[in-house]
Amino acid sequence: MTYERCSDMKRAKGTKKTKIIGDVTEEYERALEQKRTRHHVLRLYIAGNNLRSQMAVENVKKICEENLKGRYDLEIIDIYQDRTKNPDDLVLAAPTLIKRLPLPLRRVIGDMTTREKVLIGLDLVPKR
Repeated sequence: MTYERCSDMKRAKGTKKTKIIGDVTEEYERALEQKRTRHHVLRLYIAGNNLRSQMAVENVKKICEENLKGRYDLEIIDIYQDRTKNPDDLVLAAPTLIKRLPLPLRRVIGDMTTREKVLIGLDLVPKR
């Protein structure tokens, strides 16, 4: 039995219709567009107002503005000042950047000066 390429075809007379996967380009482009428009929820944990913390805040803000402009929420939490919150994110070192959404959850630890490391942590560029 010969089949023509189309989105819906009959497998045999009197059976259910089945979809044949042809060109996946449209699906791939849709997935790329979703990735470009996803909203990111980020938390940056810092320890006091020292130079390392200030650098981390500046670097994360700059990276977010360049790569996620208008598509991110950044919460900065000073673990010395805000003792009322029990961090539900297990933070063992500061500064730590946590990408909560979109999933999967990711952590970047350090002063955020290595731009590529932060972009990989935010899942904006693939690992090499």
